[in-house]
Amino acid sequence: MTSESALREYVEQYLPEDDVHLAARARGQELGCVPIGPGGGAALRFLATALQARAVVEIGTGAGTSGLYLLAGMPASGILTSIDVEPEHQRAAREAYAAAGISPSRTRLIMGKALDVLPRLTDAAYDLVFVDAFKPEYPKYLEHGVRMLRPGGVIAFDNVLWHGAVVDPTKRDESTQAMRDIARLVREDDRLVPVILPLGDGLLVAARKP
Repeated sequence: MTSESALREYVEQYLPEDDVHLAARARGQELGCVPIGPGGGAALRFLATALQARAVVEIGTGAGTSGLYLLAGMPASGILTSIDVEPEHQRAAREAYAAAGISPSRTRLIMGKALDVLPRLTDAAYDLVFVDAFKPEYPKYLEHGVRMLRPGGVIAFDNVLWHGAVVDPTKRDESTQAMRDIARLVREDDRLVPVILPLGDGLLVAARKP
């Protein structure tokens, strides 16, 4: 019988990463901002392509791994707005984008706390919102994200399985509880059509109803 770990590895390695992605991933690990896995990254690229996403918001720039996937799925005219509180993360992301040949005009990197920046972003103006930042704030990001989405737009949250802790009733730390809360809040939101994709550490995806 094929092991679950072998199946997971097959899924994660289905679309191999190139040297630019691998370098960005390694830099993220060095900086302590663990990037989305290859399977989740491929899902982001797919979503950006399917949505023909011209305006995307990323909460948590990291070292640019997820941004590379999002930009790869967006049309050439698309602009990625990415928010991060750490300047070193955004420097690393700029290096990754440059290595991939992405024009600086396609990215808008905003340094600051997401909850300070998000209220300034326009209602119903974005095709896709991706969240991979401070876990306890995920529920607060949700309301901003839904507000910013156009009808038919998609919001995605990484790490919603939280290394399996979400199904362990003995785990009651702040981050684990936030992952349980965001899954419940998205499921109960009448404006959204959600699904959890078991890629990497779990990708919660929800489309805003027309």
